[in-house]
Amino acid sequence: MMQTQAKPSVPPPENYLTTAVAAAMQAGSAVMDVYETDFAVDFKSDQSPLTLADRRSHEIITDRLRRFDIPVLSEEGKSIPYAERRRWQTLWVVDPLDGTKEFVKRNGEFTVNIALVKSGRPVMGVVFAPERRRLFFADSGSGAFLMEKEDNLRRLNRLLTAKGTLQEMKTLAVRLPSAPDGSRPYTIVGSRSHATPDLENFVAEKRRQYPSVAFIPAGSSLKICLVAEGRADVYPRLGPTMEWDTAAGHAVAEAAGASIRTYPDGMPLRYNRKELLNPWFIVSR
Repeated sequence: MMQTQAKPSVPPPENYLTTAVAAAMQAGSAVMDVYETDFAVDFKSDQSPLTLADRRSHEIITDRLRRFDIPVLSEEGKSIPYAERRRWQTLWVVDPLDGTKEFVKRNGEFTVNIALVKSGRPVMGVVFAPERRRLFFADSGSGAFLMEKEDNLRRLNRLLTAKGTLQEMKTLAVRLPSAPDGSRPYTIVGSRSHATPDLENFVAEKRRQYPSVAFIPAGSSLKICLVAEGRADVYPRLGPTMEWDTAAGHAVAEAAGASIRTYPDGMPLRYNRKELLNPWFIVSR
């Protein structure tokens, strides 16, 4: 009598976030190995930079996520036709190295981004800034968290090696947003490398509305995370981004109580669209 072959076991959904965190941490370590060398810089067809760190991070993350049998949309694997993608109700959206320009400038403002998207909405996200040693993680069911103490990051690595639980992981982090600082001015965060006249006009308008306005330039998805933390009030992105630039930070921001809406029409920002270029959007508290 012929026996049917057992299907390979698939980890339960509660393991998605711990696996994504482990992938981001391992990829971040590989990114830093390249960062600390005299690395070469290639350029894509749109003249954006590409390094060995992008490639190594992509390989590590996709290898880790493969166990879930969920498709991956990544900056380093973006040529999948929409006719195939449109069938994906659940997918990973990954940027192996967000802020490659900041990586090349060696200013530390680059991140590894991993998001889980369901029906066009990011429901889980991990943003790891390996040089800054800041780890953001979130899911729509339990909130957003930040881990940045080096001792806790080392404990996290040991916990992940021992296949610890998500609840154990949360004990090493602080829940976002942090307590508001009532003494700070109205704070806008904006792109360090992609400033536009529209952004300048937005800031000028806020200076007319508020008695005191501060502007923080930053790189990568750290801009979204500053609003998620409560350290900034608004992040206007009045310039181009791609879905993998924003999905993970989007999940963190929404889980922390912030909102992301397209600008100027105020619609929810959706993912796995035919056009992977995002519309303009505003992140606000």
